[in-house]
Amino acid sequence: MEERRIRKYVPVTLRVDENGKIRPLVIEFDEQHKYLVDKVLDVRRAACQSAGGVGDRFTCRIQGQETYIWLEKGRWFIAAKPEYLTPDEAESKPET
Repeated sequence: MEERRIRKYVPVTLRVDENGKIRPLVIEFDEQHKYLVDKVLDVRRAACQSAGGVGDRFTCRIQGQETYIWLEKGRWFIAAKPEYLTPDEAESKPET
């Protein structure tokens, strides 16, 4: 069974081409951790099974690792382990 995760909303630097195609370039996990997206491998509508939520799921290669980021109603999120949340983020999450 997959470990439970939390939706962590993150800033994303992206490029939008002349046809409206979106390509994420940089994901900012926090102020000290910004990750360049090496390549977008796939984009599809999908649910995040580990953290909940539905949106456009971008399968990306970042530092040689395949990972997902979601675009949900104009906001980007990743499925983060609860221990990686900042104190402010943890406070704003309801207990389940």
